[in-house]
Amino acid sequence: MTLLSIGLAAWILVHYLKRVLPSARAGLDSGLGKGAAKGLIALVLVISIVMMVMGYRSAENLHVYTPIAGIGHLNNLLMFIAIMLFGMGSSKGKMRAWFRHPMLMGVIVWAGAHLLVNGDLASVVLFGGMAAWAVIQMALINRAVPDWTPLKAGPIKRDIRLVVIVIVLFIIIASIHIWLGRNPFLGTYP
Repeated sequence: MTLLSIGLAAWILVHYLKRVLPSARAGLDSGLGKGAAKGLIALVLVISIVMMVMGYRSAENLHVYTPIAGIGHLNNLLMFIAIMLFGMGSSKGKMRAWFRHPMLMGVIVWAGAHLLVNGDLASVVLFGGMAAWAVIQMALINRAVPDWTPLKAGPIKRDIRLVVIVIVLFIIIASIHIWLGRNPFLGTYP
């Protein structure tokens, strides 16, 4: 659980650096150069993800709550929505103009979906922590830039492309879960 917690803390701190300590981030940019600073931040984020995954997979299974039987089907629907929201963040279609923070909303939906089907402490720490991070990150962005003008909506063909990509990604992610022994189509995880 320690590795998971350190990885989660690193992820959160690096993302908050720009919003909470802008002078420290500016100092990093000026000290290393913008490109090198971005590279270092990206490296820390990749390391934090590896730490979270390794920490989660190696964490002791400490029961916190019992998921509702059959709730895995709702998880699948929410995961499809989460992947769609993630994709909207870089899409240039009509849907991109719908939300200010589609990627952060995707994190919240992803985390909530996983909390529906995982009742262990490591899941509560990982998915609950990521959801809390995303909510606070949205609040920090909204406070820093209170006025939001929706992006100009693009052509619908970009949205169709996004849906096709989301379907392919959903199949790949579900296949990886099945390979890891966590079949999302059974309705209930073991």
